[in-house]
Amino acid sequence: MIFDSFIVPLIILLCCFCGLLFSLQNYFKVRKISITPRSLADGRINGVDESSLLAESSNDELQSVQVKVFKIQKAICEGANAFLTKEYQYLAVFMAIFSVIILILLGLGHNWYSGLFSAVAFLCGGCTSIASGYIGMSIAVYANSRTAVSAQKGYTQAFTCAFTAGSVMGFTLVSLGLLMLFIVINLFRLYYSSAYSNSEATVMMYETIAGYGLGGSSIALFGRVGGGIYTKAADVGADLCKIEYRMDEDSPQNPAVIADNVGDNVGDIAGMGADLFGSFAESTCAALVIAAQSETLFSDSRAMNFPLVLSAAGIIVCLLTTFIATHIQVVRNEEDIEPVIKRQLIYSTIFMTPTILLICWAFLPSEFTIGTKGTGAYKDGIKWWYIFFCVASGLWSGLGIGVVTEYFTSYAWGPVRAVAEACNKGPSFNIIVGLALGYKSVIIPVLALAVTIFISYSLAGMFGIASAALGILSTLCIGLTIDAYGPICDNAGGIAEMSGMRAEVRERTDVLDSAGNTTAAIGKGFAIGSAAFVSLALFSAYVTTVGLQTVDLLSPFVFSGLLVGAMLPYWFTAMTLRSVGTAAMAMKTEVSRQFENNPALLEEHSEALPDYTQCISISTDASLREMIPPGALVMLTPIVVGFLFGVEALSGVLAGALVSGVQMAISSSNSGGAWDNAKKYIENVLGRKKTDQHVAAVVGDTVGDPLKDTSGPSLNILIKLMAIISLVLAPSFPSQGLLVQLFTR
Repeated sequence: MIFDSFIVPLIILLCCFCGLLFSLQNYFKVRKISITPRSLADGRINGVDESSLLAESSNDELQSVQVKVFKIQKAICEGANAFLTKEYQYLAVFMAIFSVIILILLGLGHNWYSGLFSAVAFLCGGCTSIASGYIGMSIAVYANSRTAVSAQKGYTQAFTCAFTAGSVMGFTLVSLGLLMLFIVINLFRLYYSSAYSNSEATVMMYETIAGYGLGGSSIALFGRVGGGIYTKAADVGADLCKIEYRMDEDSPQNPAVIADNVGDNVGDIAGMGADLFGSFAESTCAALVIAAQSETLFSDSRAMNFPLVLSAAGIIVCLLTTFIATHIQVVRNEEDIEPVIKRQLIYSTIFMTPTILLICWAFLPSEFTIGTKGTGAYKDGIKWWYIFFCVASGLWSGLGIGVVTEYFTSYAWGPVRAVAEACNKGPSFNIIVGLALGYKSVIIPVLALAVTIFISYSLAGMFGIASAALGILSTLCIGLTIDAYGPICDNAGGIAEMSGMRAEVRERTDVLDSAGNTTAAIGKGFAIGSAAFVSLALFSAYVTTVGLQTVDLLSPFVFSGLLVGAMLPYWFTAMTLRSVGTAAMAMKTEVSRQFENNPALLEEHSEALPDYTQCISISTDASLREMIPPGALVMLTPIVVGFLFGVEALSGVLAGALVSGVQMAISSSNSGGAWDNAKKYIENVLGRKKTDQHVAAVVGDTVGDPLKDTSGPSLNILIKLMAIISLVLAPSFPSQGLLVQLFTR
């Protein structure tokens, strides 16, 4: 009893605080690298040897470069903050309105207390998601200039700076998300334990807790879509002008270049952080909802805390794994970068496996049941080690997806080099080969997902699938760390170019950035794989909640819903791609206008500077305007289908969106990553900048950018968000829709 009431919460809280303290320590490590311009007569600032970071530079050169770095970093920071401030104003209004909708729908369709607590959980999840995205963006903006400065000394210093900064985001997000969820659960328990019987309280409380995942995923949708439109409008617009005017990458004379750098932070950092926070919150909520409806688990506090303890243990395992990259097998040269990053995924998976075994043995009963007798979700005779295999299969399939993603998106391997070779024949061949690569890259990840789902469902039914989702996200700290590393290095390269650092510095940042493209692709693959498990787990929880015995594909409502659901990712992708194209053309028009009005911008080594703020404004306005229709499509579809056509039809919609969305998301992300790294391969390895082959590669990159950074990553939120909305509002949906009742009278 003491173990249940005292030790278990203590374990969760200690792991959360360890993660937060580790993040704080790493933040101060990055902060030691000063970029503040001041007198450098003695070569030292606050005890840090700045002259060593800018080796072979005179004091005048040092001062000039550092002043430029400081100004560029300040402009990027101001642009990112301005965008997020506006976006969060929109989101605050949305959260207020949607929380009222949850309250009313659940209040009228179920009971008012469920509506109230679900709305509160929704607000808590949304606020935590906003905080997570903002913290990630802040450390990225803070670290990119320091990574550029560190690159002047060598690969070791630059990699360590970017990786350490990425770990701040990874550990802060997971620790904060878990801590907030733990607090919300225990606050809600105060009411439900006193107002209801033990079993009834457990079921109802965890159904309302699902609102926490809904809040996180709702913010993630708008963060991903809005941030993705922002960054790709600037990136594609800058690339189009770069082709037309034969400019260097990240040339300070390009008016869109600062907006591009801002976009990397608000899209790939804040958006990705909110996305994976949503996956983490939803997978935990799905496991809790399913476990709460078990006849043997709801009264076992250790078993009910199993999902939280698993995530807490993952924080410690990932914390220990990071020391391998920073202290044991460190980066010493160009060839070490990608292997060191890959080893982070491998080692964390290896270390996590016995940890999962120990937790399953300590926190789960020797044998238990899932679901309620007489329902299609019921399964008995489940042993604790069955759950170990479910969680471990999810964990290892995540590693497999990461390795396959690296193979298809890194220029160290054949597929990307084949794309680069196709560029010799022109842009059209580049597009054809890149699309084929993306479609082919779907095969192994989908097979891995299929095998994991089969194993998990066979062993433990719905709870097995939820456990697999927990498994793939158990090393989320590392996944977020290596994902944040990429945009930080990308920005560092732009800052090195714009501030006039030596050519070898830009070469180093390009190598770091190329590895960063691969890590970003791995992060997207990780996010998509986890989204598939999470969505299926939420689907399982939804089916359990509404009491469906089976989902019959021969039912006309289910099959019709299946077709509609499979169509939704295409509609969503069309909307986001169109939005990026519209905004990118507006960006190109503005850049061309500035070149026409100020021809000095096109002169080599010109000191003239463009108007960056106008381009930032174009991206900001376009992203905030264009993110609303795709968001409305995702959030309204399950509500409309659930109320008008009933729970059966909605089950078909959810299944169709899941199956279709996963395929599109993987192929879009990997094609885009391959096109980007094919360009980097031509630039860095072949050294053929400004050739016809390079122009063809840039064209492919402009096609791939919105696929890999806007549409592809947003699709995983589509399938998760539709499922979590369905789960939260499930008690209020009629078994037969209102239209069905009308026409069958």
